[in-house]
Amino acid sequence: MLKIMCGECGRRHDLEPEALGKAKCVCGGLLTERDVEAPTSLPENADDLEAVKHLKAAYDAIRDSLSQVIIGQDQVIEEMLVAIFARGHCLLEGVPGLAKTLMISTLAKAMDLSFKRIQFTPDLMPSDITGTEVIQEDRDTGKREFRFIRGPIFANIILADEINRTPPKTQSALLEGMQERSVTVAGAMHQLDLPFFVLATQNPLEQEGTYPLPEAQLDRFLFKISVDYPTSEEELEIMQRVTSAPMPQIEPVLDGPSIVRLQDIVLRVPVAEHVFLYARNLVRATRPRSEEAPGYINNWIRWGAGPRASLNLILAGKARAILNGQLHATCDDIAAVAPPILRHRLACTFTAQAEGVTSDRVVERLLDDVPQTKQTRTSSRTSARKSARKSARRT
Repeated sequence: MLKIMCGECGRRHDLEPEALGKAKCVCGGLLTERDVEAPTSLPENADDLEAVKHLKAAYDAIRDSLSQVIIGQDQVIEEMLVAIFARGHCLLEGVPGLAKTLMISTLAKAMDLSFKRIQFTPDLMPSDITGTEVIQEDRDTGKREFRFIRGPIFANIILADEINRTPPKTQSALLEGMQERSVTVAGAMHQLDLPFFVLATQNPLEQEGTYPLPEAQLDRFLFKISVDYPTSEEELEIMQRVTSAPMPQIEPVLDGPSIVRLQDIVLRVPVAEHVFLYARNLVRATRPRSEEAPGYINNWIRWGAGPRASLNLILAGKARAILNGQLHATCDDIAAVAPPILRHRLACTFTAQAEGVTSDRVVERLLDDVPQTKQTRTSSRTSARKSARKSARRT
């Protein structure tokens, strides 16, 4: 028996699989596979193959749920979900009014996760994020003792709104939580609830009085996602839908423990050697004055991506693969996640800025120049032999 929610009116039904595409709701809407609700919990005895199928169904259900509230932005939604299942954090950049906050809060509802929004301002202090200790008196004994009051960082999904509006001291309060999944206050460590994700936003327009994120903190974000304007058709639909009806109720599709288990499945997704080599060659090609870098890299890039980018390419490629129902990651998965992983890890030179060259354009050209085929394996062995010969000559 399948759990069905009518896409027209939202009524729920129990339906046999063979009745899909034939049965109708009382409102007259046809009940199809699109209306099948994914179970919110992953069965305890599910093996890896069942987990991948469960994740694919949940992914489709989450996208369908978000489409009831968010119109368009399919690429942004996919990249956020890839980052979540790869245990990463996201930095979303876009002008005001593109529904970034609504998108993140709706995602938290669809995944049945706790959600907190932190509005970053110039006067925000680190303790306003992590929490603080206060003196509390016991009414029975009269004894005073310190008690920790948890800050808004103690939630599954944190929306760090306009993160570049606050000074570096407060921005860095997120660093320990993002990396270690814990915060330290007054010498005591407090573990954060899992799963834990930071989804930060910043406005690319008004840069006066802002504090750009340091490179070390930018590198903590798995993805930097560009949120663009909707198309003309999407904007018309937004106007018609938002001004004529209340927002629909979002039902949870997954729960926290299932997300943690599915994150573990991502780590076990197999990756062929030539896919590892492709990810490595792509990252090494971003580094100026390296043997693998094309000539234009020396002109356009001051410094390239570090080893964390290589690790993130593989993890995000694995997550994207199983979200699409694949049982192994491919070079196409690596190429698909390369722009959001590399765009904030490349520093353009003044020459590039004068020519109007952005990091996105550099990544796009690298994806055309770095081969995806298994020839990368042969070339790596050739370079390894050359290195061995050089070492032998030195000795």
